[in-house]
Amino acid sequence: MAAEVVPLAQLKLPSGPSPVTAEQRYWKSFKNQKSHTSTANWPISHISFPTASGGSNSLVAAVKQNDLFAVTSGPRVNIYSIRKRELLKNIGRFDSEAHCGEIRADGRVLVAGEDSGKMQVFDVGGGTRANILKTWHIHKQPVWVTKWSPLELTTLMSCSDDKTVRLWDLPSNTPSRTFTGHSDYVRSGAFMPGNSNLLVSGSYDETVRVWDRRAPGGSVLTFKHADPIEDVLPLPSGTTLLAASGSAISVLDLVAAKPLRLITNHQKTVTSLALASNGSRVVSGGLDGHVKVFETTGWNVVYGAKYSSPILSVSVISAGATQEDRHLAVGMQSGVLSIRTRLTGPMAERARARAAEEAARDIGSAALEKLDTQKKRKTKKATSNKAMAALGETMDFIIPTQTGRKRKFKLKKWQRDFREGRYADAVDEVIDMTGPNYQPATALSVFTALRHRSALAEALEGRDYVTVQPLLKWVGKYMVDPRYASICVDVSFHLIDIYSEHVDGNPELAHQFQSLWGKVSKEVEKAHIAIKTSGMVESLLLMGAME
Repeated sequence: MAAEVVPLAQLKLPSGPSPVTAEQRYWKSFKNQKSHTSTANWPISHISFPTASGGSNSLVAAVKQNDLFAVTSGPRVNIYSIRKRELLKNIGRFDSEAHCGEIRADGRVLVAGEDSGKMQVFDVGGGTRANILKTWHIHKQPVWVTKWSPLELTTLMSCSDDKTVRLWDLPSNTPSRTFTGHSDYVRSGAFMPGNSNLLVSGSYDETVRVWDRRAPGGSVLTFKHADPIEDVLPLPSGTTLLAASGSAISVLDLVAAKPLRLITNHQKTVTSLALASNGSRVVSGGLDGHVKVFETTGWNVVYGAKYSSPILSVSVISAGATQEDRHLAVGMQSGVLSIRTRLTGPMAERARARAAEEAARDIGSAALEKLDTQKKRKTKKATSNKAMAALGETMDFIIPTQTGRKRKFKLKKWQRDFREGRYADAVDEVIDMTGPNYQPATALSVFTALRHRSALAEALEGRDYVTVQPLLKWVGKYMVDPRYASICVDVSFHLIDIYSEHVDGNPELAHQFQSLWGKVSKEVEKAHIAIKTSGMVESLLLMGAME
C-alpha cells in the first residue's frame, strides 16, 4: 500500500542566541502589578513577612500557612494579605514615626519600634483591631530595628540610635542582654540563621558587628567599612553576610573573618537587601531607583528594574508549601508600595488565555474564530484523553488506531503548484514579501526541496525582466543570513548562468546583479577580517600560555 502523500514540511531553522535569558524571563514574569499609596504619601520604610529558618516542624508549617505581610510607613504599620494583596489591618497606635514592623513566624504577633524609643507588641492574629500586648520604653532614642528570632517565639532583638543592640524575652519587662560597642546610630540588624545566640548589627560608625549572647564581652567579630551601614542580610548558610554600605554591597565570610567581594552595581546608596528563590538570589534596592537581582555564586547581576522614585525597602514575598516567590514588593520614597505578582498554575493559564483573547480581539474577527477553533480542538483532545484514561483502567494495553476517512489536508496555492509540478508558480508565491502570509522559512523549504529534486533550474528559467527581479531581491536580502547562505548561493549561480547574457539589455536587471555583487563583496571582506582577528586572538592566547 502506497504511503499517504502529505504536504511539504517546513524546515526548522536553528535558533540564534536569545536576547532574553531564562533568569530575565523569570523575573519579568512578576508583572501583575498592584500599587498602594500610603496616607499623606509617607515613605515606605520597611516591608517584612514571617520566616522560619531551621525552626521546629510546627513553626515551619505555620510559616507556610501564613497569609500576612507588614508594611511600615510614617506612624503606621499596615497588614496586607499575601493571597489577595489587599489591606487587612491598619495599626496607628504610635506616638511618633514607626519603624520595622515585623510579624512573628506564627503570624499571630507583630512588633515595631518608633522614634520615641518605645517598642510595642500587637496581636494581629484575629479580629480587625490589633490589640497591644506589650510595651517597652527602655531605649532612650529612636528604635530602628525590631526582629523576631527565627527559632524561638518569645525572643526578639532591637537596634537603636542610642548605640545599643538589645536582646529581649517577651514575658520580661527588661532586656535579657544589652550589647554595647557601636559609636554611632545602629540602623540595621538581624539574627543569624539557625542560631538565635548570634546576632549581627550595622551602624553609622561604618562597622558591622557580630554578637554572641553566650560571650561575656562585646562583639566577637567586627568588619570596618568606608560608609555608614544601611542594611545587613545573613545568607541561609549562616556563614556569609551581606552589608549595604553606601553604594556598595560587601560580601563577608564569617568563618574566615574576611571580606569576599565588593559589589558596586548601584550608583547611589543601597537602602535594602532581601533574599529570594529560597536563598539562591539576593535582591537589592537603592536611592538610584534601581532594583537588582544577584546570583549568590559569582555575584553577577541577573536582572534589573527601574522604578520612578528612590527605593527605601524591597522584599520578595514567598508563599505556599514550597515557599515559591509570589510577590516582588518595593517601597518608595514617594509613598507608593508596588507589588508585582508572579502567576503560577491555573492562574497563569487563565492569564495567558485572557491575553491571547485580547490580542485576537485587537486583530479582528478572523483571529477570534481561529482562537475559538483552537479552544474547541484542545477541549476535544482533553475529552478524548480522559476517555482513553478511563478505558485504560479496565484494559492491559490500548492500541490507538485511526478509523474512518483519512484526513484531507487543505493545501495552500503554492503547495498545490508544487505538488502538480508548477515549480515557477510555487516559487513566485513563497518569495512574495508583500503577501500577508509571507514567511522566509517557507521559501527556504521550497528552494531546498527543489534542489533535492534537481528542479531548481526548471523553477528559475523562462522568466522575463519583471519576474526575475523578485528572485534577485530575495537572494540579496537573505544572502547575509548564515541559515540561508547555502541556498542563496545556489540560486544566485543559476540566475547568473541563465540571465547574465541579458544584463546589458536592461538597466534594472544590471542594477540588481550589481547590488547582489556588492553585498557578497562586503560579506567576503567581513570574513577576511574575522579570520585575521581570530589569528591575532590565538596568538595572544598562545603568548599568555607561554608566560
